[in-house]
Amino acid sequence: MSTPFELLPAAASATSVAVDVVVLLVFAVIGVVSLGVLLAMVLFVVRYRRRPGNLTGRGHDLATIRRFEFTWCGITAAVFLGLFVLGALEFDRVERVPAGAEAVDISVTAKRWMWSFQHANGRRELSRLHVPAGRVVRLHLTSEDVIHSFYVPAFRLKQDVVPGWLRTAWFRATAPGTYALACAEYCGTEHALMRAEVVVMEAHNYDRWLAQGDDGRPPLAAAGRALFERLDCGACHETRLRRRAPPLEGLYGRAVSLRDGSSVLADDDYIRRSILRPDAEVVADYQGGVMPTYAGLVDDDELLLLVAYIRSLAHAEGVSP
Repeated sequence: MSTPFELLPAAASATSVAVDVVVLLVFAVIGVVSLGVLLAMVLFVVRYRRRPGNLTGRGHDLATIRRFEFTWCGITAAVFLGLFVLGALEFDRVERVPAGAEAVDISVTAKRWMWSFQHANGRRELSRLHVPAGRVVRLHLTSEDVIHSFYVPAFRLKQDVVPGWLRTAWFRATAPGTYALACAEYCGTEHALMRAEVVVMEAHNYDRWLAQGDDGRPPLAAAGRALFERLDCGACHETRLRRRAPPLEGLYGRAVSLRDGSSVLADDDYIRRSILRPDAEVVADYQGGVMPTYAGLVDDDELLLLVAYIRSLAHAEGVSP
């Protein structure tokens, strides 16, 4: 059975329409400008071609030429600068989780050649991701081997997944259904087979599905807390003890002031860097050289657990990350 031609895939997220408008507007402007240049070129070639018996040069009014060039350059610059501003505003909107939204946090691990997912209550999935419609879903992505790219065309969502980094992305699905997920970065011989599905469910159905999947695994935050205690991180970070390191309560999602006078957002990747390279970004009012590096002592899955635990402390302090 043949499928009808679609100029664009289904729009099934809160940002899909806005992304489509920006993309189509850019293509429309580029098309109109390209067509105008082509028509003008043909017109000038035909009208002002050299003819027999007409070998004299044409006169040029420099003032008119300059006015025309400045006007054309000004209009072109204004149009494309406007497109840049529009694209930058939309990019900022796509990158930032909506303020005040309570997000469903899901950890995503990419490896050749599959996607694995872990929900906040510990439930795991392979090559299929269940999410609720109408709620903000925040993905915490890492790669075990090479660069991959998390790409869901229907959500207009594409996020590179880089080994050694913890990246975040978000979406809010608007329509229940099953949508294709693929890797959009060439990652090896079976790159084309690195596919999965995103199953969008009604919120109440998702809650029931999530509860039914309890297989005895601890929630991510609880597992992260256990790892936090096993590594004895509380000896320096816990409030009730003599604190030698910055407090973690309410840290996630806030701006952190550093000793060099700069600031950085406490997101997934900042927490990862602080665990693996603690002296690279020392927090203001604290000394460097106190925290040892945990590079080689914790793997990517354990880093996700620690980040999940620290993220949960933001909720404990009434912070909406």
